[in-house]
Amino acid sequence: MAVSPVVAVEIGTSKVVVLVGELREDGHIVVVGKGEQPSTGVRKGEVTDVDHAETCVHAALGAAEENGQVTIHQVHLALSGGHIEATPNRGVIPVHSADHVVTEDDVEEVTELARAVNLSPDERKVLHSIGQLFHVDGERVGNPVGFEGAQLALDMLILHAKTSHVRTSVRLLRKLQQDVADIAFSGLCSALAVVTPEQKEGGVLVIDLGGGTTTYVAYAAGTFAAAGALGLGGDHVTNDIALAFNIPRSQAERLKKEAGGAMPDESARNTRVNLPPEVGYPGRTVSMAALHTVIHLRLGEIFNLILRDIERHGIQHQIGAGVILTGGGAHMKGILDLAARTFRVPCAIGVPIGFIGRPQSIEYPEYSTAAGLLRYAARAAAGQRRPSPLKGLTDMFKSAVGRRP
Repeated sequence: MAVSPVVAVEIGTSKVVVLVGELREDGHIVVVGKGEQPSTGVRKGEVTDVDHAETCVHAALGAAEENGQVTIHQVHLALSGGHIEATPNRGVIPVHSADHVVTEDDVEEVTELARAVNLSPDERKVLHSIGQLFHVDGERVGNPVGFEGAQLALDMLILHAKTSHVRTSVRLLRKLQQDVADIAFSGLCSALAVVTPEQKEGGVLVIDLGGGTTTYVAYAAGTFAAAGALGLGGDHVTNDIALAFNIPRSQAERLKKEAGGAMPDESARNTRVNLPPEVGYPGRTVSMAALHTVIHLRLGEIFNLILRDIERHGIQHQIGAGVILTGGGAHMKGILDLAARTFRVPCAIGVPIGFIGRPQSIEYPEYSTAAGLLRYAARAAAGQRRPSPLKGLTDMFKSAVGRRP
């Protein structure tokens, strides 16, 4: 029996995706509706023209309502863009009880302290405060309640976005008579869609290669370890191709999809691709090897930026379960080889897992964010119905770290 419908909205650089899901009492999510529309008015994951973007979102919502035979009034929103940042913070308190045994009140106090980062609300909006590691007298523990010690600490990762961008997206949806129930980081959503508990324990890096942005999330030893967003994506590859060969962007996009590759191919050294003439551009041929080199350089730059951040966190040797690639860029030929060469671990393409109903319509890497947002919304709804034994920890903490409530 379905408990309540949830709606996920992803306003991406390439397309707007709306998914409607129903959370069953057994915990499964049934996909009952889907709407999709090419994006305009969105650049690098950020709304740049409200009127154009509003038209696209309205069309995607209408398609989802028709497809799912539902009326949508409330949505969850996935947020992306290079303006999203991750800030680590640590809360430290003395254990207050006379016997120095950690209590739930201690956990609540240290959690609130770890959340307290110095951000101007007019400039930055906190999306998630995700608990990473508890320490009792410097020793890492899972649930610290009941442990004896003099000091309790909690490491937390604070994900925050530019307030103006958040307000713009929310205002757009409200103009469409939609209440925004919650906002989630798109990279976290992608991870929730494709990662298993076993992969979290083994250590895994999820990279979502979008049209205008690339987001990533890393787990190490079951703990949420790192996250980030880059204002670089598939559109930048397209632009590089257009500039390199002096062709229009529309032709560069087709060339990327039909003949592109992320790794140089020696067998294609003497192969050329014929390009028909377009308005203002004569017909010509392009070297396949040169095309692959252009793509390789840009995607290699993106992967190396992520690798440097993973190294900065000191977890590059804890990604035992490998790298999972999602997003539309995961379709690029040779992308797994490039990722494996960069990160030196096994790499795979990730698709949403654990959905029922009509999952065949979302079993592609480009739907990972929207599908994961459904799971995020469903877990939040389940958490509201079921009290947590650690009242100071949010549902987001439990979802991200993978602990059971």
